[in-house]
Amino acid sequence: MTASLFQPEFAYASAPQRVVFGPGAEGRVAAELAALNCTRALVLTTPQQENVGRKLLATLGNLSAGHFAGATMHTPVDVTETALLALHAMRADCLVAIGGGSTTGLSKALALRTGLPQIVIPTSFAGSEATPILGQTEAGKKTTLSDPRVRPTVILYDVALVRTLPPHLVVSSGMNAIAHAVEGLYARDRNPISSLMALEGIRALASALPNLASGTGQDRDWGEALYGAWLCGTVLGQVGMALHHKLCHALGGGFNLPHAETHAVILPHAVAYTETAVPDLLRPVAQIFGTATAHQGLSDFARQIGAPISLAALGLTAADLPRALDLATANPYWNPRPITRDALAPLLARALAGDAAQP
Repeated sequence: MTASLFQPEFAYASAPQRVVFGPGAEGRVAAELAALNCTRALVLTTPQQENVGRKLLATLGNLSAGHFAGATMHTPVDVTETALLALHAMRADCLVAIGGGSTTGLSKALALRTGLPQIVIPTSFAGSEATPILGQTEAGKKTTLSDPRVRPTVILYDVALVRTLPPHLVVSSGMNAIAHAVEGLYARDRNPISSLMALEGIRALASALPNLASGTGQDRDWGEALYGAWLCGTVLGQVGMALHHKLCHALGGGFNLPHAETHAVILPHAVAYTETAVPDLLRPVAQIFGTATAHQGLSDFARQIGAPISLAALGLTAADLPRALDLATANPYWNPRPITRDALAPLLARALAGDAAQP
């Protein structure tokens, strides 16, 4: 008989957030604005999704204050400051972010500075829309904070809006979501509810992503992947981060590496490093993938769906490794296996080359 996830001591806080799954998300925004007593929404997108934002502007009509299409990855502070000027000029009373993690990040940064409510319509599997966590980049360094003011008020999930996600982002943002859940399983402040969500989120993505990666995915697969991403993001919002996220923040902020792809590359290596300290907590992940260890399962799965496996392919070089180690070991996050420079050096070297993950 499989044991329950009971813990003798734990704390669980339920976050106030409205989550809606279903078609026609763009058409639902007006009703959500009315429920929030808002009448001037600032629509946020990346430059690449400007047309998506324009379509939403047309749908909102006089409920829209305007459009800022400058969101970019890692949420640079200077971009946020530019958007803040636009927000004040447009007299916006609500933020509507339609896009992936970059757009959600900008919305959160603006909410932190203004206190405005946020409606987020995800177009990827980033999962950050479910968290009170904000990562910001300034002067080549990425820092994170957790604050209830940055948690979006409403999330609208719509299969139609992720079906156009490029294949490489389908797999990398899916692996990014899985990383949130995996780290939640061994977080210092984990609880039975977050662990239940983590395992269900991993199961959902493990089921859906192979079909999406092969191009045979149906609406149910897209919906199941969104469901998994929401659960994994909710886990990230409940518990603390560890080595995996520290490495990704160091690499992303320090070298401007693409966010989701970096998570996909690092995940098996970070799990291999940590698994020796908490094999029992990660055994359910191995069981999901049908392997002896969690890191092997994640590595095999990444290759199966065609996820990136090398930091070199993302633009990192061997000459960058010393600085990457400096960033990764500065103010390290808590981790079940302590983080040391000597232990991380071979991990990053393997990730750079795309070699197999090792404990």
